[in-house]
Amino acid sequence: MRDPNGVRPLVIGQLDRGGYVLASESCGLDIIGATYLRDVQPGEIVRIDAEGLHSKIWQEAKPKLCVFEMIYFARPDSRNDEESLYSYRIRIGQILAQESPADVDLIVGVPDSGIPAAIGFARTSGIPYAEGLIKNRYVGRTFIQPTQSMREAGIRMKLNPLKDVLDGKRVLIVDDSIVRGTTSRKLVKAIRDAGATEVHMRVSSPPVTHPCFYGIDTDTQDQLIAATKSVQEIGEQIGVDSLAYLSWKGMLDATNRNPDHFCSACFTGDYPIEVPEMLKRSKLMLEQTAKSQ
Repeated sequence: MRDPNGVRPLVIGQLDRGGYVLASESCGLDIIGATYLRDVQPGEIVRIDAEGLHSKIWQEAKPKLCVFEMIYFARPDSRNDEESLYSYRIRIGQILAQESPADVDLIVGVPDSGIPAAIGFARTSGIPYAEGLIKNRYVGRTFIQPTQSMREAGIRMKLNPLKDVLDGKRVLIVDDSIVRGTTSRKLVKAIRDAGATEVHMRVSSPPVTHPCFYGIDTDTQDQLIAATKSVQEIGEQIGVDSLAYLSWKGMLDATNRNPDHFCSACFTGDYPIEVPEMLKRSKLMLEQTAKSQ
């Protein structure tokens, strides 16, 4: 069963021996050798029994797929609308290079989700792409760790710069997002310590200014750095020579689909599904403070 807004993806596959399988992403089908059939549509119920697969629409579809699935959450080898998300992430990197060029020696992607956008940026800019950061595959996503000390320890274990690649170079880092700024600040310092003469950053999504209420455990609004600081202030805090984000329009244009079919509430605060007032109060700290004043 998929909600009528289709906020999260859900796909149907078929095994060689005839059975069906469902997964949140198509890459889950590839791993077990299943063939992708189609997405479960927003507002659809799928029932599987001995006679096969049955479908019923239980509520009218009002598609609002989370656009952050496209940018970050889903794996790049998963498919959306008949193409891999890797291809989408290449395109947003290309648009980012057009919107916010930089005079640097190397383009470096932050593993793993920043790499396709960095490759796209390099292709459009003509600046060489280099693997300047090595990721420890045994460390999870740091932005969802519950405490600041755990996040910072995770960052130290997660990414290690290659000094012989970065030393003496003007480096442009491409990352998928800046949430609290913790990862970015530590990363910039590590790259400078590795010998980079300049460190610039480009982000392949707009500034994250609002928390998610639709299944992703983001922090309260007052903990989101872009909710309280300008782009220039964020750049100063994380220690880069320049900082720029992908535009909201560029992000949606790159989907090659109807922009109204996506939820981008974490960038705009425009929540497409009503959020209970008590839940809003628990996370929209800045807006609640402004209203009380």
